[in-house]
Amino acid sequence: MSAVSDESTLNERLQASSGVSPAQRRQAALLAQWAARYIWWKSVPDALRYPGRIIAQVMNIGDYEDLQALVECFDVDALREVVRHAEAGQFNARSWVYWHYRLGLVPLDAQACLPPLPARNVS
Repeated sequence: MSAVSDESTLNERLQASSGVSPAQRRQAALLAQWAARYIWWKSVPDALRYPGRIIAQVMNIGDYEDLQALVECFDVDALREVVRHAEAGQFNARSWVYWHYRLGLVPLDAQACLPPLPARNVS
């Protein structure tokens, strides 16, 4: 899957119903707040085009309060999608391991095989 189609899938999950629920309004408000805070090199409207990138950035470098809001407001499946379709450089090693265990993407035993961090392919 390409990064664009991954973002489209996440956008569809985040905007599944035609009406806007209070939960969706909170998600939109948080994404806008986090876009300004964690995607500082882009304008908020540009960053909001890629909610998966915003969520990944919060998962990687977010503070405690933002991480608590993230797991409260976004369902586990949406967070798993972000991790499964992460691009190179979106997660550091510590966050990569933490979120794989936190989201149940790998079993909690010592023999579990964690997937490698995404890497850039330079030819």
